[in-house]
Amino acid sequence: MSEGEQLNVVAVERPSLSPASSEQRETIRLRFLISYLGTNFHGLAPQPRQRTVGGELLRALTTALHLTATPQLGMSGRTDAGVHAYGQVLHVDVPTSTTLNVERLQRSLGKMLEPEIVVRSIDIAPPGFDARHSARWRRYRYAIRNAPDADPFRAHTVWHVREPLDLSAMRLACDPLIGEHDFSSFCRVPKLGPDDEPASMVRRLTDALWLDLGETDPGIVRFEVQASSFCQQMVRAIVGLMVEIGRGKKTAGDVLGIIRARDRAASSPIAPPKGLCLWEVGYDADDAIAAIRSEASSATANVAR
Repeated sequence: MSEGEQLNVVAVERPSLSPASSEQRETIRLRFLISYLGTNFHGLAPQPRQRTVGGELLRALTTALHLTATPQLGMSGRTDAGVHAYGQVLHVDVPTSTTLNVERLQRSLGKMLEPEIVVRSIDIAPPGFDARHSARWRRYRYAIRNAPDADPFRAHTVWHVREPLDLSAMRLACDPLIGEHDFSSFCRVPKLGPDDEPASMVRRLTDALWLDLGETDPGIVRFEVQASSFCQQMVRAIVGLMVEIGRGKKTAGDVLGIIRARDRAASSPIAPPKGLCLWEVGYDADDAIAAIRSEASSATANVAR
């Protein structure tokens, strides 16, 4: 899928909310699809005294819906400071007493958040939907400008690597990553409390490849990777290793040994955040609402107790 292509759209019926069903629920779960440029944000997740994508979205949502309390934000996957997203999926619960016009809400949020954050669609989520736990896979893209000169217009969205990269070696290095592995060598170890169990770093990668976009986008190479989920800094660590392989400092044959080491020190420095973008999040086809809806911009729902 190229940069200009749209994501797949699955047309589905909007779940109806009868008065009886509304009375049985205290909140209505909204499902958001958003894009953002992460350069000037301290990541996605809301944090005290930090400007974050999630914090700005919740502030705008609270204002637009005249909520008396800030709701909680569910995320398909956190992104670190400086990381971008094209297809981030979120959920937020709002009281059933809220009068909600989805089309008007999307316009209001756009006025408050654009251009750094764009709300691409808002839907009423089906029962049981959770942006994180209902997701079946995530897909990331990492863009590199491999040329002697930098591109000032992409300074915040690509990693500039001057030295020529051996793309064939980098492609060979993708093969050992496919499948289910313990990716401890590529993950930031989470801080644990005294009673916390160590988190599993086992992930299943279903796709990993390098694309040369030189014919349509001179100097740009792009890494695409898809997995059930990713641990913190995993994609950036993989890209960092791949670039060292492309520079000839390591070989594709080293990758399997690095995976088996299960030691972050065995790998390479991580790539900078600016080249990374959460591109797409996949959900079951039988979800009542698809992750991407072409008709979202014209959909309207009115929910009132």
